[in-house]
Amino acid sequence: MSQTPLFDDVRAGMVLAPLHKGPLTTMHLMRWSAAMENWHRIHYDRSFAVEHDRLPDLLVNGSLKQQFIVQLLKDWAGPDGWVWKVSVQFRAMNLVGETLRIWARVRDTREAQAFGLVGLELGILNAHGQESTPGSAVVALPYRGGPPVPYPFVATEDVLLSGLHLQGGTRA
Repeated sequence: MSQTPLFDDVRAGMVLAPLHKGPLTTMHLMRWSAAMENWHRIHYDRSFAVEHDRLPDLLVNGSLKQQFIVQLLKDWAGPDGWVWKVSVQFRAMNLVGETLRIWARVRDTREAQAFGLVGLELGILNAHGQESTPGSAVVALPYRGGPPVPYPFVATEDVLLSGLHLQGGTRA
């Protein structure tokens, strides 16, 4: 886990260090399917996925891609920050064997009373640079010299009125 960035040091346009996952194997997908109790065969049975469903290969689970995004955000927010909201869209398939690059960039920031809010745009790229899972997030970060973001995080009225919103998609 990394050290928590301070809201005071975050600027629009700042790029988070990317998270790389892969190459993803059938074993990764099978283990995730078992953990999530998602037994759809398109994630672990190649002949079913290709011959029956006419897919190009086994598909990376959408929930696994969501988890990768939250891992990137959680690691960046560190122990004193809080990943408040995440929204993603599944726009393209990712296949077994791919290496994924999970990225995020600061879109904007807003000050709240006890901590700052950071709006991010984010996504997942494959090795060919194809975006499969665009989205957005809001992360709460402490001020320099301020307390950690409270746990459990409860949005106060000033936070709810901050103007930071997600940009559509599936909530993670």
